[in-house]
Amino acid sequence: MAEQVLNQFRSDKKLREDCVAIYESMGMDLNTAFRMFMERTRMERGLPFPAVLPENKMTKAEAKRAIDDIRSEARDFPEMTLDEINAEINAARNKK
Repeated sequence: MAEQVLNQFRSDKKLREDCVAIYESMGMDLNTAFRMFMERTRMERGLPFPAVLPENKMTKAEAKRAIDDIRSEARDFPEMTLDEINAEINAARNKK
């Protein structure tokens, strides 16, 4: 057997608990899952899953601005009754 080493790192407690529950339901412990991850990393010669940034990432400030802009635009529209809304929907459906 190859020489063994101890790997230690810190993680969020809830994250660890969730992962332990998942791996236990699969019949393995956390250590086995990490060894599998490391073995797969060696086989792939990199992360064993895609690791890319999303194409469109919005910051919290940008999201808030977008919501505020939509609210601002909506203020310019007149109030409609439910009957008016339904009539508009039906008219749009009948155009098809």
